[in-house]
Amino acid sequence: MAKLHAFTVYYVKRAQKHCWQCSEVTFWCVDEQLCNQWIQALKELLELQKSRPKQLLVYINPYGGKQQGKRIYEQKVAPLFSLASISTDVVITEHANHAKDNLFEVNIYKYDGIVCVGGDGMFSEVMHGLIGRIQKDSGIDQNNPKAPLVQCNIRIGIIPAGSTDCVCYATVGVTDPVTSALHIIVGDSQPLDVSSIHHNNTFLKYSVSLLGYGFYGDILKDSEKKRWMGTIRYDFSGFKTFLSHHYYEGTVSFLPAKHTLGSPRDKKRCRTGCYICRQSKQQPEEQQKNYGLEHNEDEGGEDWKVIKGKFLAINAVNMSCACPRSPKGLSPAAHLADGSIDLILVRKCSRFNFLRYLVRHTNQDDQFDFTFVEVYRIKKFQFTSKHLEDSDSGVKDVGKKRFGQFCRDHPACCCNLSNSIWNCDGETLDSSAIEVRVHCQLMKLFARGIEENSNDEAIYNQSTVEQLL
Repeated sequence: MAKLHAFTVYYVKRAQKHCWQCSEVTFWCVDEQLCNQWIQALKELLELQKSRPKQLLVYINPYGGKQQGKRIYEQKVAPLFSLASISTDVVITEHANHAKDNLFEVNIYKYDGIVCVGGDGMFSEVMHGLIGRIQKDSGIDQNNPKAPLVQCNIRIGIIPAGSTDCVCYATVGVTDPVTSALHIIVGDSQPLDVSSIHHNNTFLKYSVSLLGYGFYGDILKDSEKKRWMGTIRYDFSGFKTFLSHHYYEGTVSFLPAKHTLGSPRDKKRCRTGCYICRQSKQQPEEQQKNYGLEHNEDEGGEDWKVIKGKFLAINAVNMSCACPRSPKGLSPAAHLADGSIDLILVRKCSRFNFLRYLVRHTNQDDQFDFTFVEVYRIKKFQFTSKHLEDSDSGVKDVGKKRFGQFCRDHPACCCNLSNSIWNCDGETLDSSAIEVRVHCQLMKLFARGIEENSNDEAIYNQSTVEQLL
């Protein structure tokens, strides 16, 4: 009997609910030369795939979520990277901002991408480090809110291992480490809008998902004091904040996004190969070319809209902010890379009406179909709390301070507090006056957006669902 020769091909196979799996098939051949020819042909084919990474810098947060980041990477992700012949430099973070600081020191340009293993906080840290490093190397002053930022062409991969994985869920459709690793291996690329936040010409933070004042800011502020409770602290703080029912007075000024094709209520969700996002692909270059003209037009103030009022929540989202509990997210039709923000204003209303609004995030009803809810698609916005607007009056300040102390002692009094804080992608931002601007497709992820389900739209057939590793 002739000796058999064999080689194994590993490939990606789609499973249910946006999950991907690594499968394999072994080919047998009696001719050793023919077997080697096949192996060589497949290697040459893979070499032509220039979008696939060969060298990655990996940051692992061993403390986030259920403290499983290191185990998840070593058992589920590293073996796949090895199969795909991807070399890695692994850094296990030891303290807050370790990854961010390290990105300013290492030679990031020798890597094809950066991978973060953790939750949204870990991703935010890596994002701030990468964007900050690129701007520093390009001579861009991040403290200038009108400066056109330089795009980051080094992709970031997210291996979900945190207590919240909103960015991963909104860009992949599932929080599965293997699926995310496979998106990295095949070299997927998803551009992503990033918002910059400033106060008095000082850079504060970047945001890619939720920037929330009032309800979501209060939840975060309260939950930070209860980290010992684990992930259940978000439920506890959410219930407590709902009962408190605080509202905040202030002024919101925004510049509508006239360049976009869609609107927040058109029900056109951002999916793989999104047409609306593709139309915005050339916008970053055009913004930089027309920077001076755009600057002059904005300063004229003709297109700016101003809204004053009492708000339970002010939410600015760059993406849908979908998650397992809220499959539609805060703004179902928000787009990942169209150069706009969806600004959601929830005015003061009864507890019952606010509950109706919150419940609609979990079902198929239109969550904007309320008289006390307004939504706008914008490019920039500014917010100033009434507390700051009245700060020149000493008498008012004293009264507000005393009343504010009473509210802190009795959180369920259903009153008007002086200030909330901003929930910036799950991190606190303690500034009541901010200026926010979206930067179209500033960065890229190892992702392809959420794919359409087969029962929604059969855009894929069996011949297109597999890719070689």
